[in-house]
Amino acid sequence: MAANEFSRLPGFRDFPPEEFALRNHLFEAWRRVSVRYGFQQYDGPPLEALELYVEKSGSEIVDQLYNFTDKGDREVAMRPEMTPSLARILGERSRAMPKPIRWFAIPQLFRYERQQRGRLREHFQWNVDIVGEGGVAADAEVLAVALDGLREVGLGPNDVRARVSDRRLLAALMRSAGVADDRLLAAFSVVDKIEREERARSRDRLVAEAGLTADAAESILGLFDDPGLDAVRARFGDREEVAEALERFDDYLATLQALGFGDFVDFDLTIVRGLAYYTGIVFEVFDARGELRAVCGGGRYDRLLELVGGEPLPAVGFGMGDVVLTELLKDLDRLPETGRSVDWFVVVIGDLRDRALDVARRLRERGDSVAYALRSQAVRKQFKAAESEGARRVIVLAPDEVARGEAVVRDMATGDERPIRLDTLEFVGGS
Repeated sequence: MAANEFSRLPGFRDFPPEEFALRNHLFEAWRRVSVRYGFQQYDGPPLEALELYVEKSGSEIVDQLYNFTDKGDREVAMRPEMTPSLARILGERSRAMPKPIRWFAIPQLFRYERQQRGRLREHFQWNVDIVGEGGVAADAEVLAVALDGLREVGLGPNDVRARVSDRRLLAALMRSAGVADDRLLAAFSVVDKIEREERARSRDRLVAEAGLTADAAESILGLFDDPGLDAVRARFGDREEVAEALERFDDYLATLQALGFGDFVDFDLTIVRGLAYYTGIVFEVFDARGELRAVCGGGRYDRLLELVGGEPLPAVGFGMGDVVLTELLKDLDRLPETGRSVDWFVVVIGDLRDRALDVARRLRERGDSVAYALRSQAVRKQFKAAESEGARRVIVLAPDEVARGEAVVRDMATGDERPIRLDTLEFVGGS
């Protein structure tokens, strides 16, 4: 049978030990940060009812899913995202839970999409959500967790930038420029692509899709010529709805500054995210050089729990994928060393295998990692195996030393040797 008949599926990954170690490096950092902020970990099934995702994202999402009819004649899909599962889980139990709810997860997700750098057909994602709190403190807390997670793996404000906006502020500005409420999503769609389309194309779309005159469309586009908060305040700050949104956003930025993350954040009105999903402050985190897809994205979504039958609770959260983040860490040479390593390697000289196994057992019982040759080998080969295993220390059991109740320990980094007592596994003369 030809080996290529069992090649890996496109867009999926294997995780041999060195790649698994890199994955674990991220997972452990994400868990540490989540716990520091008081979040609890949860999970859900990788297979959900297809309708759960259609309800959240519309029927067009089906083309991006791994979906099928199961043996119970149910329409199901491999989960492409975690938030709908979170909403379903909380829909069943949130009424009895104290608020706010602080949960995080690290699920594996699946999407049938075209592969490109930073995007595969499966990935792991760090999801963090606060449910049951509508104030901007929750919005700031969630972004702080995301940025702290990036800082935990060695990234600073010169490496990553959080581009933040508020859909309520953008809606207020659009209304001030003459966009009707029923055309806001159409206008948001234009803004979402404003960096990728020519200005004339954006202006024509605002006229055709948002129902604006050419002058009004040009006024909207003018917002993005100088999109800083000061410019927005100067042009539209006298409008009550805009002033309220600006005050709320100022509070958000001040909270992030107090939490120590102000240097990471840029105001950017072009950040819109899911057109019908998010309801307030939104953000995306990019590499500072702008060479990769977004590392992270999220924001406020205050209606999702209602869509799946839960109580009407405000919510805010983000998702951070492992694929883009790993690419960025590689580009910046920030990935950890993932070579093999053990605390001890036991070398045996002569007929002392039972003593070697006893030493290995006792070292393991105290929490150390131990390896040894699984069959009789020359001493030279055993030391070579110790090097291959990345052993920090080698303990040599030889007949004369064992007869005295001792063994010799070699530090593999320095070559220094010291005697150790076999009954206590402590160095002769102390540590």
